[in-house]
Amino acid sequence: MNINSNTKLIGLLGQPVSQSFSPNIHNYLSQKYKKNNIYMCFEIDKNNLENAAQSIKTFNMKGCNVTIPYKVEIIQYLDKVDKNALLIGAVNTIKNVNNELVGYNTDGRGFIKSLTDEGYDLKNKKIIIIGAGGACRSIAVELANKEVSYIEIRNRSEENAKNICNLINSNFLSKANYDTNPLQENDLNNFDILINTTPIGMGSKDCPIDVNINPPKNLLVCDIVYKPHETALLSWAKNNNLNVVYGINMLINQGLLAYEIWENIKTSEDDLEEIKNVYFNSLK
Repeated sequence: MNINSNTKLIGLLGQPVSQSFSPNIHNYLSQKYKKNNIYMCFEIDKNNLENAAQSIKTFNMKGCNVTIPYKVEIIQYLDKVDKNALLIGAVNTIKNVNNELVGYNTDGRGFIKSLTDEGYDLKNKKIIIIGAGGACRSIAVELANKEVSYIEIRNRSEENAKNICNLINSNFLSKANYDTNPLQENDLNNFDILINTTPIGMGSKDCPIDVNINPPKNLLVCDIVYKPHETALLSWAKNNNLNVVYGINMLINQGLLAYEIWENIKTSEDDLEEIKNVYFNSLK
């Protein structure tokens, strides 16, 4: 990478950020599309978040990604927020537009693209989601945008799940409900897609469901955890001859969408597989 006096900085704000895959994605894209950018990670203490947001303007950065735990809190320091990001209530991408910070959320759209890239039609599908955090919220909103018929959220605590269901039921034609009980075998029979949005399985062999469950044969299983590449949930699905969508697909796709926002370009349909091929060993 040829860094010079015209190189623009793009960053990641979060805590922790040491294991982030985002620099691999964005520095690869800048090289491929011949954009004079460098992408770096910045570990930000919560007391310095406002200063970090201001630094995007101070250093005339092209923009930033925002990760855990600041996707919600960052909104108060932005000048404008995209309509969907406001609805989701979280921002993961910031663009510096003439010294104004504009917030977007590409998480849910990145997940949806992971499914549509594989040829899945979401309209009128029934979805069950494990977890009720920020990832669930963004994915649920984008699923509703795609006119799924029903979303059920499974979460041990009620408040977040209830809030997400109220959001969907108040703004979309899709219907949503929640349940605080663990998934049982019969629960999966009426669903087309199962999605894990919790961190269960990240860096471990833990599984968010009972692996002794026998699922319906046409269930599609998705995990947003990307490390390890094949989580315990996806191994369970494959052992039951089910189709799966890997978490790395969502991660790269949300990054591609963020890069398109910063550069006003359309990335290639080949970028997902190219990035996976170049960096696949680091995903395992």
